[in-house]
Amino acid sequence: MGFFDAMGALFTLTAVFAYLNYQYLKLPTPIGVMLAGLLLSLGLLLVGGPAEAWAQGLVASVPFEEVLMQGMLAFLLFAGALHVNLEDLRRRWVSILTLATLGVLVSTFVVGTGVYYLAAWLGLELPYVYALLFGALISPTDPIAVLGLLKKAGVPKDLETLISGESLFNDGVGVVVFAVILSLATAHGHAGASAAAVAGFFAQEALGGLALGLVLGLLAFYMLRRTDDYSVEVLITLALVSGGYALAANLHTSGPLAMVVAGLLIGNHGRALAMSERTREHLDTFWEMTDEILNALLFVLIGLEVLLVRYTPGYLELAALSVPLVLGARFLSVGLPIGALRLVRPFAGYTVRLMTWGGLRGGISVALALGLPPGPEREVILAMTYGVVVFSVLVQGLTIGRLARFAASR
Repeated sequence: MGFFDAMGALFTLTAVFAYLNYQYLKLPTPIGVMLAGLLLSLGLLLVGGPAEAWAQGLVASVPFEEVLMQGMLAFLLFAGALHVNLEDLRRRWVSILTLATLGVLVSTFVVGTGVYYLAAWLGLELPYVYALLFGALISPTDPIAVLGLLKKAGVPKDLETLISGESLFNDGVGVVVFAVILSLATAHGHAGASAAAVAGFFAQEALGGLALGLVLGLLAFYMLRRTDDYSVEVLITLALVSGGYALAANLHTSGPLAMVVAGLLIGNHGRALAMSERTREHLDTFWEMTDEILNALLFVLIGLEVLLVRYTPGYLELAALSVPLVLGARFLSVGLPIGALRLVRPFAGYTVRLMTWGGLRGGISVALALGLPPGPEREVILAMTYGVVVFSVLVQGLTIGRLARFAASR
């Protein structure tokens, strides 16, 4: 099946699933379409035959890692950052920066170490560096999953800022950590990666991405301020996202971090100082629609990707055990920094619990796992990743609203 044929089939499935969810399931759209895709995949696996082969060909025709990491992610991150209040982030910047860096590193090593010993206990061979690789790809919370659900979850405003701010930045940090560990796990790491080389790579990716996003955002802001035609201004933001993300890749800097910074700048200063009311209305409508459509398509893809996961007893057991391990690591990686930060500023008593349960994993983790080099390590990491993501979206995503309302009422 050709790529455009596959995308046509996926858009059709997404529209049908969204309609069925709207009419019958009444779930948040990302969760509803993912559940529909997951049920369809499981049904096809049970039935087998030509239908299963067609579906597997459909999924294989869409390179998930490339489509998300080199395409959809740029638009989704920019759209999410457009509606985050920069002043709210500024008030919480120390907490957000700590959670997005130290929290990711703590979780990476806790999850990696735990998975290494769990795999050995189950009789599976998983080198420690690959266990750390799983820790790196599963530790960042997915802004695509988080931001969409926080809008309807009833989370207190201050905590919503903390969770959304962390999720916007920690995925960029997590991708950089993942790249560093992957270079150590493959042939590229045998050249002798010193601590200075790793630090330099991290600085180039993370700091370079932040700087590039600021420069591109300022350039787009200047162009928007000198334009009073909403169609041209929407086109400028499209160029900022697509061209800026491609430029970041060629400069070997973090595209996700660049898009977050650019989105925050345009969404705050750009909206206030460089746009007319009519432009703001059209820009918001365009990016909200883009966000909704790509979100739905992404979660359908996640649901269908189950067709590519190997089902062996050891893998399934390790995937099931990974769920409480990842939640426990999330509790530690949030609880330790928040506990230290409480010495200088107050936090609500339910902050750690809500941030632990509200730290959803989604498409970024699946994309990174699918992008691993072929081998037995990839298969076991993919099984664990899929198990954690499905639990995260379906169980945590459906209950975070009730937990938030219960915590806020006490």
